[in-house]
Amino acid sequence: MVEYARKGLIGLLTPQANTTVEPEFSILMRPGYAFLNARLVSNKPTIESRLGDYFDEMGDTTKQFANAPIGAYAFACTGVSYLQGIDRERTAVEAIQAARGRPFLTAGRSVADALQTLGALRIGLVSPYPPALTEASIGYWQGHGFEVAAVSTAFNDASAFHPIYSLAASTAEAALADVSDKAVDAIVMLGTGMPTLGPILAHAAISELPVLSCMSALAWRTLTVFDPSLREIAALRRYLAGEGWRERYTATITP
Repeated sequence: MVEYARKGLIGLLTPQANTTVEPEFSILMRPGYAFLNARLVSNKPTIESRLGDYFDEMGDTTKQFANAPIGAYAFACTGVSYLQGIDRERTAVEAIQAARGRPFLTAGRSVADALQTLGALRIGLVSPYPPALTEASIGYWQGHGFEVAAVSTAFNDASAFHPIYSLAASTAEAALADVSDKAVDAIVMLGTGMPTLGPILAHAAISELPVLSCMSALAWRTLTVFDPSLREIAALRRYLAGEGWRERYTATITP
């Protein structure tokens, strides 16, 4: 037993400059769970080439955890899934799981699991990506059997730091508002670098339409490894709306 992870210890894999994954995952976790973080690294100059490196190295990146008693691995990078496609992603996941003997959960597949649990077929997307990556994401969701009925963008190509990681929650919330009145079964806020928890809670206060992000779906799917009751549709809907993490978000964001 690990003192600070009596219910489960998670190995989290995060893109190298991402400033959102660890804070949001900390908020989304429940008491009794903890995670160790490993950084996915690449010196390539473009987002697409770095994502290729992350895919090639994601199995080896788990070795950073050595013999820590990891119960599940969480891969917090959706761009890799879009560019590699469903089949290559599934093959890589199965190989890592066979080698490590533990579930290896990608954010992309976690979103698909959550949407399938909700019974959502027609979805809206909030994208922080440049156009080419947004198009790749649409193909990925369509490959999982979902109809992409609306897309809103929050892409910011003017940032000197990073076009995704520098996004403000207010920008994400405005993009969410643009698609929240569409005829969809659920809305997905894409990427693991865009801050999503505040916009999700603000939306949940005024609407019952499910809104999930890649981070909330990944955290939920990881928790289900240890607590299968969270796979029930009612439990998932409550979790996505903030049950069990709303107070931590408020405490974290309040000055």
